[in-house]
Amino acid sequence: MQSLVAAENRIDTKLLEKAEEIDVFTGFTIGHSGRVASLSAAIGAALHLVPDDVDMLKQAALLRDIGELRMDREYIRAARILTSEERLDLRRHSVIGEQEAAKLGVSRAVQLVIRWNHEWWNGSGYPDGLTREEIPLKSRILRVADAYGALRSARPFRAAYPDVSAKKYLIEWSGIEFDPMAVKVFLSLPAAADPFNV
Repeated sequence: MQSLVAAENRIDTKLLEKAEEIDVFTGFTIGHSGRVASLSAAIGAALHLVPDDVDMLKQAALLRDIGELRMDREYIRAARILTSEERLDLRRHSVIGEQEAAKLGVSRAVQLVIRWNHEWWNGSGYPDGLTREEIPLKSRILRVADAYGALRSARPFRAAYPDVSAKKYLIEWSGIEFDPMAVKVFLSLPAAADPFNV
């Protein structure tokens, strides 16, 4: 039992270190991925996910952009909007992220949350064009938390959105990009559950 706990702790430490590396590479402040993980967990708990599923969701949130790190493209941190060719290239990061997560030894379920966290409710996401409930719930939750976190953070090409504007964006894209239920639950969370509201 002790060796199992030690192994889990090593994985947790490894994931936190990798999340910090991803944050630095993608131009977010250190701790950004941890905040996305916390928000994902809060939404998951409000949707009554069992604790193991919440833990998997947090692991996937920490590693969600590991494919971008592996791709190592200069345009990822560019202070401009990406070209259509760059956006097409970047779409590969979900599958590459799935593969990189496997190398870190996380569960297959976590790998798949990473693969599908850019799928859109209306089917126009990537990499597999899944729609609605075809997209696993954990991936739909992460889509909301990741988008909100990105909006609330300054990027090289724009300032951070205020809380009200970020939430308005989620509402406007609910039923298109985002699962309406996940957005509704997110909006119902108490202010204290929002790690970006500091």
